[in-house]
Amino acid sequence: MDLKKSNAPVNTTTIDKNLVDQPTDNIYEAISIISKRATQINTDIKKELLEKLDEFATYNDSLEEIFENKEQIEVSKFYERLPKPHSLAVQEWLEDKIYHRNTKIDSESL
Repeated sequence: MDLKKSNAPVNTTTIDKNLVDQPTDNIYEAISIISKRATQINTDIKKELLEKLDEFATYNDSLEEIFENKEQIEVSKFYERLPKPHSLAVQEWLEDKIYHRNTKIDSESL
């Protein structure tokens, strides 16, 4: 997932309900799928951020010394300016980039 190329809005926007529930014909199922994808995106972003911040970590026993690292601040600011995970998930859903299937229908056909 390339976060820089995402065209998800950073601010809150209104989305037509009919566009959201169109693939499933059920708004609750669509929101459930979107929320699970948002959780996945959030986990990936958090893991990536922690890996980048770990490069700047300094381990010492003194609590009085606080170091400001400009690169670490820039990395943090980059991730703060990104669209929120739920916004990214909704954008992926509207662009039909999320694979989903109904397991109830799959099990009945067997």
